[in-house]
Formats: sequence, structure tokens, C-alpha cells
Amino acid sequence: MSRKIAKEPKKVNISSSLESEDISLETTIHTDDVSSSEEREGKVKITRQLIERKEILHNIQLLKIELSQKNMMIDNLKMDYLTKIEELEEKLNDALHQKQLLTLRLDNQLTIQQKDAKKYQELMKQEMETILLRQKQLEETNHQLREKAGDVRRNLRDFELTEEQYVKLKSFPEDQLSIPEYVSIRFYELVNPLRKEVCELQVKKSELSEELSTSKGQLKQLTEVCNVSITLAKTLQLFHSSFLTSVQGT
Repeated sequence: MSRKIAKEPKKVNISSSLESEDISLETTIHTDDVSSSEEREGKVKITRQLIERKEILHNIQLLKIELSQKNMMIDNLKMDYLTKIEELEEKLNDALHQKQLLTLRLDNQLTIQQKDAKKYQELMKQEMETILLRQKQLEETNHQLREKAGDVRRNLRDFELTEEQYVKLKSFPEDQLSIPEYVSIRFYELVNPLRKEVCELQVKKSELSEELSTSKGQLKQLTEVCNVSITLAKTLQLFHSSFLTSVQGT
């Protein structure tokens, strides 16, 4: 039987540097019991770990670059937002200033319009008072004119004369007549022919009305006669047509 002698394993230190970073790896290899295939597998494993670590470091570097770019974008956005905020604040201040100016202008216009409206109301009040006073004066004048018209009508009735009174006053010389008597004579001479003419026209109107009534009666009678004649003519025409038809049939 072969006897196995246990030996202490030897340790092999492998170090490599990647991108200014020291990487120290310790690997313990049993020189007696590990075959050459295991050594190759260990080397492949170490190489794979190095590659993975390199990839991780590369990804970290990319993430740092991306983070830096995003921070830069955030800073740019902040600057843009700050600029926009300043512009909006300036516009807001301008708008507030314009609002104050417009408010002041509107207040001034409102004050002016209120003054004008007050003046217009006072003017309208004065005109209304003038119109009412004028209306009152016109009503008084109208009342006076009505009274005068009544007096004139009464005086005209006093001026009316009968034919006997006219003949009697006409027999006096004009220089012996009073003014009312002279006016009564002139009024009679002017009105009496018109009255006679009116009476004659009324008589003619009555005569014409009677003639019109008579003419309407005659026209009505003639219309009835014409209607009867037309009816007889139509009857004779029908009789003649039927007679001719019967003769032609025989």
C-alpha cells in the first residue's frame, strides 16, 4: 500500500493592476493533488473575474459620465427656469403697472363722466322746469283764448239780424249807425247769401237723392227684365237644339 503524506499547501499570490487600481488575488494551490486541468480552470476563473471586474468598472465609469451629463442638464434646466421666472416677473410687473395706469385712467374718466352726468341732469331739470312753466303759460293763454272765442261767438250771435231788422237798419244812413249795428248789417250781407246758397244746395241734394233712388229702382227692374230675357233665350236655344236633333233623326 502506498502511503499518502500530507503536506501543507503552498500559497501563490497573483497581483495585477487595472486602471490605476491594484488588484491582489491569493490563490492556494495544492501542488501535489491538483492536476494541470484544475490549474487551467483556476486561471480561466481568475481571467473571468478580472473581465467582470473590468466591465463593472467600465459600467461605473459610464454611469458617472451619464450622471455628470444629467447634472449638467439639470443645471441648464434650472438656468432656463430661472430665466423664464425672471421674464415672467418682469411681465407681471409690467402688467401690474399697466393695470395701475388703466385703473387711474378709468377713475379719471369715471369722475369726468359723473360730472358731465350731473351737469346734464341739472340742465335737463332746468329745461323741464322751463317746459312746465311754458306749458302753464300756454294753458293760461288757451283758457283766455277760449274765453275770447266764447265772447266772439256771443257777439256774432248778437250780430245776427232778421230780414226786418236788416231792412230797418239799412234805411238809416251809415253815419247814424253805431259800430255794432254797422257790423251787423255787413255780417248779414255776407252771411245771408251764403245761407240762401246752402238752402238751395240742400234742396238740390234732396232732389238728386230722389232721382238717384228712382234710377236705382229702374236699374233694378231692368236688371230683372234682362235676367228673365236671358233665361228665356237660353230656354229657346235649348228647345231649338232639341228640335233640330229630332228632325235630323227622322
